[in-house]
Amino acid sequence: MAKILYVEDDETLNFITRDHLEMQGYEVRHCADGASGLELFKNEDFDLCVLDVMLPEMDGFTLAREIRKRNSEIPIIFLTAKSLKEDRIEGLKLGADDYVTKPFSMEELLLRIEVFLRRSRISTQISTDKFQLGGYHFDYSNLTLQRGEEQHTLTQREADLLRFLVKSPNQILKRSEILLGVWGEDDYFLGRSLDVFVSRLRKYLKGDETVKIENIHGVGFRFRLP
Repeated sequence: MAKILYVEDDETLNFITRDHLEMQGYEVRHCADGASGLELFKNEDFDLCVLDVMLPEMDGFTLAREIRKRNSEIPIIFLTAKSLKEDRIEGLKLGADDYVTKPFSMEELLLRIEVFLRRSRISTQISTDKFQLGGYHFDYSNLTLQRGEEQHTLTQREADLLRFLVKSPNQILKRSEILLGVWGEDDYFLGRSLDVFVSRLRKYLKGDETVKIENIHGVGFRFRLP
């Protein structure tokens, strides 16, 4: 499993969060201040960073800035008691991938970590935006899905969703995972939108019976490829 750098000065929250992460199989390296976190990052390899914003020695924003100088791709998730829009914007400008406001549920944090680790693995394994889906050719950059003379021009959201599904072929993806990965948030109304977009993609792909978007009842979807 992935190795996570976790920088948090709250001892109680640190204990609870580390316990949950390690129960999921993650290797967690913890520091209680930003300066120590940076030194640890310099000396070890990590797959993802979870950073508190209000840290002694060096705050989380500064730490993230230093991490980004050394690694522009590693996912960074901020944990903070601050909920001000300005703070969220500042964090995202620094290159953070997400911003979770305390108090938060461990289930939500684990899901977000899973989403960003999957994205990170995908980005290192697949560098193309062109995919062969059975008899279909999917060109994400040009928003086209083509099979012989048949061609569909996709909306940006349709293309985003199809690419998200395509990059995890034959794997079950949770609805919440898809919503976070494509829409950036998970709520009821977006869930209804997801169903609409899945229906559209199924219509586009109906010309090849070996390519299917399967509904996994109560869980999510699986993109079937031969």
